[in-house]
Amino acid sequence: MGKRKHLSKKQLAVLDDLFGSELDEQAVLDKHKVRRSTYDRWLANKIFAGRFKQYVNGLMRRSELLMAKYSQLAAAKLVELTASGKEETARKACLDIISLPKLTNDRPEEADKAKKGGDQRAEQLSAATASRLLAALAEEKG
Repeated sequence: MGKRKHLSKKQLAVLDDLFGSELDEQAVLDKHKVRRSTYDRWLANKIFAGRFKQYVNGLMRRSELLMAKYSQLAAAKLVELTASGKEETARKACLDIISLPKLTNDRPEEADKAKKGGDQRAEQLSAATASRLLAALAEEKG
């Protein structure tokens, strides 16, 4: 018996629910009446595994897009917190801001692009922002 070159409706429905619903893996299997052993066999199938990987990659792209959209807002909020009346809040915001460029450089994809001569560089703090951060830190120590 030859191997199928496409997924069954049941396999597609399971994938859709795994990646498009709020159900966890076992709940999806229960909903579609799929035994764990059957699901494990599907995962070993190249076609099913390939489609599974496509779904994972799609979720990763959407996550990266969401992070990119809101990273500027998050950075602005952190800068606002540096002027907080609460010393500990301001101090933590300063430390978080200082560590931001390092965090973005630690991502493996970014490191690979940098090694290959990519123009991806972490955005540096403006002189005014750096001055405010240093002033807030100095004020706390003083």
